[in-house]
Amino acid sequence: MKRLLARFCIIGLVLTVFGCGEPKKPANEISVWHWMTDREEALATLARKYEQTTGIKVKFALFAPSDAYSQKIIAAAQANVLPDVYGILDKKGIMAAFIKEGYVADLTADFQADAGAWENSLYAKAIDNNRFVEGNANSVKPGIYGVPIDVSNMQMVYNRALLKKAGIVKPPATFEDFLSAVQALKRVGIAPFVTGFGERWIVDCFASNYAFNIMGEEKVMATFRGDVPYTDQDWITVFTVFQRLADNGAFIEGIVTKGNKYAEQDFALERAAFSFDGSWGVNIYKTMNDKLDYGVAPLPAVTPDRPMKVWGGAGSSFVVNDKSANKAKAIAFLKWLTAKEQQAFLAEETHNLPANREAGTVVTKVLGDFAKAMENSTHPSIWALNEDPVVVEAFVKEIQAIMIGEKTPLQAAQEIQKVKAHQLEKTKH
Repeated sequence: MKRLLARFCIIGLVLTVFGCGEPKKPANEISVWHWMTDREEALATLARKYEQTTGIKVKFALFAPSDAYSQKIIAAAQANVLPDVYGILDKKGIMAAFIKEGYVADLTADFQADAGAWENSLYAKAIDNNRFVEGNANSVKPGIYGVPIDVSNMQMVYNRALLKKAGIVKPPATFEDFLSAVQALKRVGIAPFVTGFGERWIVDCFASNYAFNIMGEEKVMATFRGDVPYTDQDWITVFTVFQRLADNGAFIEGIVTKGNKYAEQDFALERAAFSFDGSWGVNIYKTMNDKLDYGVAPLPAVTPDRPMKVWGGAGSSFVVNDKSANKAKAIAFLKWLTAKEQQAFLAEETHNLPANREAGTVVTKVLGDFAKAMENSTHPSIWALNEDPVVVEAFVKEIQAIMIGEKTPLQAAQEIQKVKAHQLEKTKH
């Protein structure tokens, strides 16, 4: 937490100390900085097409990896030499700092022009990732400040061939059916389930999906506020999901310490029948095993009469530099980039899920199945509240302890609640 606060302070200084002015740019040239190595060639192709169509040159500049890119953006803000279009790869609070210093344009009027034609063409949940609502915690003027160029969500993926070997006709829709599938797979020597539970955010994502399914969003938010304890029976039920999976032998060996890239390798190489992964995995699986026969489905529900939410939203987004002399041209280019034809091209070339709704109907079947869940997606970036990071750390640690048999769901809940109570007490003072 101290490091996080220090980072905010540094960024605040970075954005305010220097004001040396942006160099003059050609009127018919738009500069775009990005970090997406997998899309470099496709974006260059689109830039050439845009120049042929409009006479306006688009210069894409790649800075990778993403950490180096983020440092580049901060340094450019410090010197007031940001490009016309760029992305902010950080939490919403960092984006808010850029907005308040005038480095990000409010695009609300552009999205809502022509009866909201641009806004309505894109997935609403992707736009929400770039939206600041009335009364937001960052005190930013309500509006839309970013343009999603693709979207992503996390669901269960399943290997059709391995399921067939175990006599499983279709992916399980309920948690009880999933446990039955686990036993069927074990009988024929197939590892049932793999994912990157060594990464904190994936544990948090998986658990929150079940929390929303078991108790609903309102009660989850009430827990974050401190009105509902983690020892509540509904939370015990959430934690019991992990215990039952472990007790039934669902997990591939070493899942608690496994990074997601290794989990993706396991699934791509058919070492497990089920995985919990994102739509970006489509490209990874194709690279590793282009003959992999798999499908997509929501996680099997504990409470079937309540929908199973999925974490999802904007995958990659661009913002427009509000200080740019070419601001209007930059906005026009982003409108073109997110139109159906360009979005379909990007999806075909990069196997990422397009942000444009209509383009989502022309992608491969597996991407289309991911796309179907976008309207039922959620994400911490659009929640009214988020849990204290210290509590989240304890939350994940205790769930991992359940998975390896060190804690019962009740013991884990009690430990998490102790941390929660401590953090609430600190807030009071």
